[in-house]
Amino acid sequence: MEEKLQFIDPHVHMSSRTTDDYEAMAQAGVVAVIEPSFWMGQPRTQVGSFQDYFSSLVGWEPFRASQFGIKHYCTIGLNSKEANNEALAEQVMDLLPLYLHKENVVAVGEIGYDDQTPAEDKYFRQQLELAKEFEMLVQVHTPHRDKKAGTIKSMEVCLEHGLDPSMVVIDHNNEETVQEVLDRGFIAAFTIYPKTKMGNERMVEVVKRFGSTNIIVDSSADWGVSDPLAVPKTASLMIRSGVAKEDVVKTCYQNALDVFGKSGKMKAEHWNGSKGVDQRQLFNDNSVLRGQEPKVDNDKIV
Repeated sequence: MEEKLQFIDPHVHMSSRTTDDYEAMAQAGVVAVIEPSFWMGQPRTQVGSFQDYFSSLVGWEPFRASQFGIKHYCTIGLNSKEANNEALAEQVMDLLPLYLHKENVVAVGEIGYDDQTPAEDKYFRQQLELAKEFEMLVQVHTPHRDKKAGTIKSMEVCLEHGLDPSMVVIDHNNEETVQEVLDRGFIAAFTIYPKTKMGNERMVEVVKRFGSTNIIVDSSADWGVSDPLAVPKTASLMIRSGVAKEDVVKTCYQNALDVFGKSGKMKAEHWNGSKGVDQRQLFNDNSVLRGQEPKVDNDKIV
């Protein structure tokens, strides 16, 4: 029997997705996800909105993922768009230390630049210092406009603040930025979208050209047109395109585990050897069920 590959999606906004997505991801082999805190599509107006959102990332969402056999981790940070509301940003900065020590928080993120404003720069730098203080990894959002300049600036600011490049994941890369990121010793992540930005056919060519060292594939699936199965679909396309299985495993599973595992909070034993799904469980007296029979795996062997 052909071995079924395991996948990690290290950048997916599951709070925006449905239980059908969790089921499909588990069926496709996704064993773990990392959910970066991010912009919700419209600006938040009160610090309490951030507090409730961060609390869901360390509470309800890990439970929801567990009900479909997926281990959930997250990164916590002030996103670049909302850094421009400085009065609110100051209050959010005060919140961050309360969450960074939580057991499923594996990095400070996603932080960085959007329009590359002075306010974005100010809070990016403050959060890099926070990552140093807590000895944490950093997940960097690079701007979609003026991509190359924004990516280079992000890395230079990280170095200016004394961060080890191997502890920094630079995300949303493309063919224009990857060489510079790898040459400087950072981790290069790629978000795969079905219609825009980086597609999976382009990703296959990136792996063929640049190899699999320090390269990570993720979906960045969110509330917009996106695909929570982008990682397994890209892996499948790589195999059909002649990419070595070893390189597929590294870019779609192992590299993410190696990097975010440096947090000490993310381990393969969390999903290998798991007892499986038990949908009889509750979180604050709530379940994911809506009247159907709960699924229960007894002594699951992965």
